[in-house]
Amino acid sequence: MKNLFLLLLCSGFVSYAQEAKDSLVPKDLKEVIVISKKTQIHEKQSKSLASIDEFLDKGSKVDLVKRGAYAWEPLINSMATERTLITIDGMRIFGACTDKMDPITSYVEVSNLSEATVKSGQQGSCFGSTIGGAIDLKRSQNRFGSQKWDFAVNTGFETNNRQKIIGSSVNYADSTYYVDTDVMFREADNYSAGNEREILYSQFRKLNFSGTAGFKFFSNKLLEASVIYDKATDVGYPALPMDVSLAEALITSLKYVVVPKSSLLKDWETKVYFNTITHRMDDTTRPSVPIHMDMPGWSKTFGMYSKATAVKNHHHFLANFNAFYNQSVAEMTMYPENPDENPMFMYTWPDVRTLYTGLFAEDQWVFNCHSGLKLSVSAGSHTNDVASDFGLQSLQIFYPEMPRQKTRFLKSIAAHYNYHKSEWEYGFGLGYGERAPSVSEGYGFYLFNSSDRFDYVGNPNLSNEKSIETQAFISCKKDKISTKISSSFFRISDYIIGMPDATLVPMTIGASGVKLYTALSYAAIFNIDWNSEFTLSKTLKWNIGLLYSWGKDSNGNNLPLINPLSYKTALTYTKARFNAMAECIGNTAQTQFGSVYGETNTADFALLNASFGYKFVFSGSRLNCKIGVENLLDAFYTTYSDWNKVPRMGRNIFVNLNYNL
Repeated sequence: MKNLFLLLLCSGFVSYAQEAKDSLVPKDLKEVIVISKKTQIHEKQSKSLASIDEFLDKGSKVDLVKRGAYAWEPLINSMATERTLITIDGMRIFGACTDKMDPITSYVEVSNLSEATVKSGQQGSCFGSTIGGAIDLKRSQNRFGSQKWDFAVNTGFETNNRQKIIGSSVNYADSTYYVDTDVMFREADNYSAGNEREILYSQFRKLNFSGTAGFKFFSNKLLEASVIYDKATDVGYPALPMDVSLAEALITSLKYVVVPKSSLLKDWETKVYFNTITHRMDDTTRPSVPIHMDMPGWSKTFGMYSKATAVKNHHHFLANFNAFYNQSVAEMTMYPENPDENPMFMYTWPDVRTLYTGLFAEDQWVFNCHSGLKLSVSAGSHTNDVASDFGLQSLQIFYPEMPRQKTRFLKSIAAHYNYHKSEWEYGFGLGYGERAPSVSEGYGFYLFNSSDRFDYVGNPNLSNEKSIETQAFISCKKDKISTKISSSFFRISDYIIGMPDATLVPMTIGASGVKLYTALSYAAIFNIDWNSEFTLSKTLKWNIGLLYSWGKDSNGNNLPLINPLSYKTALTYTKARFNAMAECIGNTAQTQFGSVYGETNTADFALLNASFGYKFVFSGSRLNCKIGVENLLDAFYTTYSDWNKVPRMGRNIFVNLNYNL
């Protein structure tokens, strides 16, 4: 009753725009989370300097696994990163941490991104194979035009963990050149959960730099170079037995764009990129460690894509050829307390090299001004090669006939129908897709999972995971009311998951046993969400959203990380330069938890948030102030996706200032 009362008391959800460049083109079943434009960051969100994780957490199709206050792992349609695809401007990037402490989203900042495009299922297969869907983080980009400089300074403070935020950007554009530069620094101490309970090892420090330069050397040709450098140090993970002393990324790219002078071909974009990730897990700050360990990891990726769009009569075509070569290496060295004993070394990722080449094609077929059909197909070659002889020999203890190299053929096909007339719109789709096992699932060696307390060993003989999906939505938009219900269902064959093997002895001290990655015959996942916006007056809007997920394996067991019924609702007031918001978010109790997979039940919770903003305008400049409080009632709570049930942050007051000149 408490949650129901709070739900009806106030409320809101974030409004998401459906992207459509042409009203006659069938719309994707996707959501676009608008993050910012550099000169409008303050006008878009209630907390303008929130992290990327906090922005993604507002999406109806995105949830996040939290192992601390930093670097949350995105879930799409209740599926973790093995089954999804995350890119930055189409670039494939792979984390270097075996414990998934460094999702791709951790290497960008809100100040250098414009939006996150979330696509469900096979609609996200443009840049590679996926089961659950994809997120493409789109960076802010300047425009050619009259000569113009833009300067901005951003700063903020949060009381709970004493987080300090400071950043700035300098941008220049004229008719031939543009240059964007952006830097952001964050530093936070341990946070406190409700009732002022300090959560140890939750501190972090992060520096992010982004730069982009474009040159138009013909009226229809553009060359663009970009770089992202991100460095996090002293990052605590209270849900894990180790912290991170260094997480460092260098992401570079060179893009060539042509707008052909052709009635058929509309644009052609080609990009080459390189990124390198270094990640060092560290337990030296923990007070009692049975045996000290160093666990560094490295990931390097070379890649490219060439994407073109064309229009012929009622057909809108998209073709994308993409390829990447990745090297993933992770090590573990254990140091005995007795200095006379030799350190013990092993590869946890045995220098796995992955080569992928794929082709994606799409036809958006417009039947008339009300309806259309989108057809897509993709095919790719995926090859893994174990470069380390020592690592290969270690895995051959479990798989004596294991070859050094394995090639897989991955394919997908999908169809989506869309109808729109007057205030009503509906759509439905079918799809089939495949994915290869991840590096951990295929070649991981004694990877400790602190949630179920098992060591995991990969299986290079796993079959491709296969998914049949159905998706549908219906929406109505009138003058003062807009509402939408969407749902998705996935039946995943050869579902990859770890299962205990009683014949094996764990390596980690205190581990419950060893799990080998294997494949269940199938698993099923269902998601449904409802979002509505009510315009109460010219200044007042009410948003509300509900989400429910369900997941079972072929043995009838509940799957892990499945969202219970959750809600978000908000009341927003906007007049002239002032805005305010009151928000309520919460989950019902999680009763259908994956006990077979080490999950336990989670109690219900409800939170109240509030924020206020005002824009000051001076001669040629503006200052935007945001003040708010999160978890107003200082509730002590945890969610289904909090690793090892580490409690979330208690009451937190924030101040964000954005000055633009």
